Amino acid sequence: MATVNENSERDTAGKKVLFSGIQPSGIITIGNYVGAIKNWINLQLDYDSIFCIVNLHAITVKLEPAALRLNTLELLALYLACGIDPNLSTVFLQSHVSAHAELAWILNTVAYVGELNRMTQYKDKAKKHADNINMGLMDYPVLMASDILLYKTDLVPVGADQKQHLELARDLALRFNTRYSDTFVVPNAYIPKVGAKVMSLQDAKIKMSKSDENENAYISMTDSPDVIRRKFKRAVTDSDSSIRFLKEKPEISNLLSIYSAFGGVTVKEAEHEFEDIGYGEFKSRLADAVIAVLEPIQNKQKQLLSDKAYLNQVLKEGAQKANYRAQKMLSKVYRKVGFVQKS
Repeated sequence: MATVNENSERDTAGKKVLFSGIQPSGIITIGNYVGAIKNWINLQLDYDSIFCIVNLHAITVKLEPAALRLNTLELLALYLACGIDPNLSTVFLQSHVSAHAELAWILNTVAYVGELNRMTQYKDKAKKHADNINMGLMDYPVLMASDILLYKTDLVPVGADQKQHLELARDLALRFNTRYSDTFVVPNAYIPKVGAKVMSLQDAKIKMSKSDENENAYISMTDSPDVIRRKFKRAVTDSDSSIRFLKEKPEISNLLSIYSAFGGVTVKEAEHEFEDIGYGEFKSRLADAVIAVLEPIQNKQKQLLSDKAYLNQVLKEGAQKANYRAQKMLSKVYRKVGFVQKS
């Protein structure tokens, strides 16, 4: 069980701060695992790590309240099942720390409509949710900047598609610092060399996404072994039967990248392993490698979900640790902008 330590900054002296989070909006794919959660496990050993479940972001699209609550606990259980340790890292729910929303309002005053309009993800989501183009969709990157800047974050593990949002966070930090004097740490991206962007199994030109209408395009973290084997068997390949990591072979390159991430080998080692093997056997062994990693995680997640008291305690203690740090930064920001301090 995690324990609350209000002097947590003292315990992590000398370590750089790392922040990341995932929305509890439904299916979590192996793309989320490879691009984010898998990296967090080792990073938490070397960094003052803060891992958030960003449920404020999740409601920018329509979700059933009951589904959101369930997804939130399932995602927390997945964090822990994958190896995020609340004794090493701060794990909490975004809505449990009000400073995230409060700082976002302040940052809105240094964010420009033009730069928010240009955000690629806003444009994409506005197309997909044309009946619900709300201000939350546009303001999403400002809230993300708030998430990051509250904790003096040095590094943000992001997928390649999130670099634009991180650049905005950097711009807002610099803009605020210029206007009000040095306040925020300007964060940098941490992008893993392999598997930073897992692509669709049906179209390697697009990212693997839980919102893909074709369920064969992604592997969910909760897919059964039979489903995983079926999806990999149906994964698109090219007519050339060689298993090589090449620009002109994006589908096989994507599968090799996934095998590397789950099999614990380099892409070059994977190429050598499958040098004289056909696509059928390669896909079968790829499925084996993914199943070998996912099954223990799935079993641990189910076990954790049966103990709601423990999960709630992790959230409570994580929120206390996060809130202690967030309020210090928010108070500093309030002083800088000229707000009268609350007595």
